[in-house]
Amino acid sequence: MAEVEELFVDDGDVRLRVDVAGDGPVVLFVSGWPELASSWRHQLAHLSECGYRAAALDVRGYGGSSAPAGIERYTLRELAGDVAAVATALSDGPVVLAGHDWGSPIVWRTALLHPERVRAVVGLSVPNLPPTGSSLVETMDALLPDRFFYMLHFQEPGVIEAEFAPDVRGGLRRCFYALSGQAPRGSWVPTAPRGAAFLPLLPDPPEGPLPFLPDEELDRLAESFERTGMTGAFNRYRAASIDAREETDLIGATVDQPSCFIGGELDPVRHMIPGVDLYADPSGGCTDFRGATIVPGAGHWLQQEAPQATNAALEEFLAQL
Repeated sequence: MAEVEELFVDDGDVRLRVDVAGDGPVVLFVSGWPELASSWRHQLAHLSECGYRAAALDVRGYGGSSAPAGIERYTLRELAGDVAAVATALSDGPVVLAGHDWGSPIVWRTALLHPERVRAVVGLSVPNLPPTGSSLVETMDALLPDRFFYMLHFQEPGVIEAEFAPDVRGGLRRCFYALSGQAPRGSWVPTAPRGAAFLPLLPDPPEGPLPFLPDEELDRLAESFERTGMTGAFNRYRAASIDAREETDLIGATVDQPSCFIGGELDPVRHMIPGVDLYADPSGGCTDFRGATIVPGAGHWLQQEAPQATNAALEEFLAQL
């Protein structure tokens, strides 16, 4: 693998830490909750060897990047601005974006808000969900009026942070297991009443390191959150209702760059909305959609659970551009 270099990019008062490897056309990876740039380690290794300049950033609120205090600092519009700033620092021309979990909505929105900086878009785990004027948090609140749902539980500042505080590493490990393809179905969206504590609802992970998450990576995550706190990471969920109000100008807008989707067959996100398979047709709102890859047996942590399949899908898409 090419040597990984550390780059810092400023977007106004926010400083963003970026891992960069290789030389060639730029592919910029954007992670989601609760991951760092290092969640893309397999992709940086592979694509840097294939002739690309592969980069991954710590999203604001995480790791070595700034963590501003206000919830309004974590809207998709603000985060898309961060991605555009990093893309500009990496290349004179437009770059390919790939995002996972919350990173997917971030890169889809970057394509709408900063089209001149985006050559193509890859969404992992979360397909493009075009702006409608309503947030997913509001939708789930209406669909599950008395039931526990993790996004709703994350809304009140301080509540979920207090649950993680006694054992950040253990809490993260439970989350990674519950969202993986190894966990029993329904682990991430359990049937429970509103107001239940979150972490006790998740199943106990098996003994030993999770196969896709080395102790070194879990330690890195835990140490990072113990240093920065977790409020910045959870503020992304709390900003969702602000997005709905801010994005009325984007209703009806389409992603016109070449795009594709990669998902895990067993990802709980797939059936997160009751009665809906989000992966049945992930081309919504995209005018140049090049296809979807659904990886058998993989759960939510696609780029870590199934790095070879993810890399193959990325390479196939990039070869078309």
